[in-house]
Amino acid sequence: MRRVVITGMGTVSPIGNDLAAVEASLRAGTSGVRYMSEWDGIEGFYTRVAAPPAEGLDEKVIARPFRRSMGPQAIYSALAARQAVAQAGLPEAEVKGGRCGLSIGSTLGSAQSIHDFFGTYFEKKSVVGIKGTAFLQCMGHTCAANVALMLGITGRVLAPLSACTSGSQGIGAGFEAIRSGAQDVMICGGADEAHFTAAITFDLVRGTSTHFHDRPQATPRPFDADRDGLVVGGGSGIVVLEALEHAQARGAEILAEVIGYATNCDGNHISQPQQEGMEACMRLGLASAGIRPEDVDYVNAHATATPLGDVVEARATAAVFGGRVPVSSTKGQTGHTMGACGALETIFTVLMMRGGFIAPTRNLERIDPECEGIQQVQTLRESPIRVAVKNNFAFGGVNTTLVLRAFSP
Repeated sequence: MRRVVITGMGTVSPIGNDLAAVEASLRAGTSGVRYMSEWDGIEGFYTRVAAPPAEGLDEKVIARPFRRSMGPQAIYSALAARQAVAQAGLPEAEVKGGRCGLSIGSTLGSAQSIHDFFGTYFEKKSVVGIKGTAFLQCMGHTCAANVALMLGITGRVLAPLSACTSGSQGIGAGFEAIRSGAQDVMICGGADEAHFTAAITFDLVRGTSTHFHDRPQATPRPFDADRDGLVVGGGSGIVVLEALEHAQARGAEILAEVIGYATNCDGNHISQPQQEGMEACMRLGLASAGIRPEDVDYVNAHATATPLGDVVEARATAAVFGGRVPVSSTKGQTGHTMGACGALETIFTVLMMRGGFIAPTRNLERIDPECEGIQQVQTLRESPIRVAVKNNFAFGGVNTTLVLRAFSP
């Protein structure tokens, strides 16, 4: 089993579109949530807050022949991948050489592109004017396929589509490909769009935040007694994974090490999370890493601020780690970036690990008694992190756990 390290990271997120901006936002507790006036007037739709990517994106740095088959989320992925590959210092010949693969997940194809396609059809009962590249933006593996083409990938290309665990499964699949020897390098992560159709999905089951429209940055509120639902977000997180010996041979800077990964299914309910499945996944992740719960210094929670999900997750986390390990959710700052969250939050965790701090859960003012039993982080902590756990959970009872460690030879 080969050791797997992170040598590059890239972000498009509600709290910054480069690593320096994101780290500053994590330290400052910046919120990327805003009121979405463009959603006004949709009958039966209650939420009006979201966390789209921060301003300042320049999609034109992507050459037009590649960009024309990309919807917004593929563009986010491409921009984040460019950053990650550049930071890793990967030579073009390595990227294109067949020993480098790619694994980028999402919830579905571009929501905006799907909306544009069917909007044209249903409004006009015509397909006249629909571009020939429309399907390439709508297909489920649009992020993986478009970024692979842009980079000239000839190794394996994977596209996990598991909603809120898509990004973490993207990284996990890359980890397993390298650990087994199938690839030397994997460009991994996830992406999604803060589109109103995604918000509607949660809104219909009363899972969205609706009580803070007059002060949008006061929501979401993970683990808080006054939480009232999630806030959809958008963006992309991409990491470059390499076999340790491969990274060392080319003199790459190593940012962190991925030492464990697990994914399982509750096998119980399509939308209601189950403590037993979450807990089992965490224990499998620790076993994959060959460590014990007491070896962990920090847990980055999934915690979306839904009434049921946060309680179940807190109980599962307490069952594994007790109250010793600091726990926080960065979704208080970014909202729920869905297919991107596992990858973005992995990057956030690495930034905290390297910076020696723990970002608190924004808007956690009054801990829900049902979410007690874990060590909630409510203020910024300057604290070393040697080993961290990143959990994510999705509809369908899909669970993921990634285990990260500060690198030492």
